[in-house]
Amino acid sequence: MSVHPDCGDIARRILRRRDQLGLSEGMLAHRAAMSPAYLRQLLCSGPEFDPPGFVRIAAVLGMAWPELLSGNRPDAPPGQTDTGRRGQLLRLTEPQCWELLGTRGVGRVGLPGSSAPVVLPVNYVVDDRTIAYRTAPGGAAAPADGSPVSFEVDRIDEHRSAGWSVLILGQAHPVDTSDEEQHLAALPGATPWAGGARPLWVRVRPAAVTGRRIDTG
Repeated sequence: MSVHPDCGDIARRILRRRDQLGLSEGMLAHRAAMSPAYLRQLLCSGPEFDPPGFVRIAAVLGMAWPELLSGNRPDAPPGQTDTGRRGQLLRLTEPQCWELLGTRGVGRVGLPGSSAPVVLPVNYVVDDRTIAYRTAPGGAAAPADGSPVSFEVDRIDEHRSAGWSVLILGQAHPVDTSDEEQHLAALPGATPWAGGARPLWVRVRPAAVTGRRIDTG
């Protein structure tokens, strides 16, 4: 896992702005659609660990992306404190979330790890309001049946000032029947990144589906 060279400075800017707004750790985490533990993990790891997570944090705090990274406000004239464009965090409905997820794409699956959550990119398909992805048996993305899991899909523009993010919380269930495997394998976009003689399908059954859209107006 790579660490941003300025992650300590970024974390201090986030905490200072959080205090200015009178937000607790729990309030910031909730508004940015993450747990307090995951928020602390991001502050320690830096933006390269999860850029969309930091975009959501910046939107909650009303900070432009360059301001979050370096403390500079690019639109401010010398000697003034214009904050430039500020992101607005809008909630998405569950139908809007599924529409954005589409039928297939690339997302990040978060699984329990020995010392911290393990977040891995996978390509996925949507099947009857569930997420399914294919991986190598016994690999890092192959969880035990019933494991708690998060699944995030996002689209951020090149300046990271606008975009959307959908977060699914639920349980992971490895597929264990040939009929279900054949059904999933026949879906458009089901070609896996990881293979093998018989790749493992994992189905994520949601308990909660939430989404945020970042709009700079």
